[in-house]
Amino acid sequence: MKCPACKEVNLVMADRQGIEIDYCPECRGIWLDRGELDKIIERSASQQQIPSRGREADHVRAQDRGKAEYYPKKKKSLLSELFDF
Repeated sequence: MKCPACKEVNLVMADRQGIEIDYCPECRGIWLDRGELDKIIERSASQQQIPSRGREADHVRAQDRGKAEYYPKKKKSLLSELFDF
């Protein structure tokens, strides 16, 4: 299938966590088949329901370990696991 934006470039299909993603290597546009966006939304919603600790707890724990500086890890979204950005 040709890229709708570039017109002449063939889309490349990749499988990421059971979701087929068609993307254009030229413009980096992403196209999903019917139902694939719903799968992404469902997975993202289930990840957000997991309670997380506050930043204060991470900071205190770092001080207990004797680190002078501590930056908590940035939470990754489901989209960052699916796409390389």
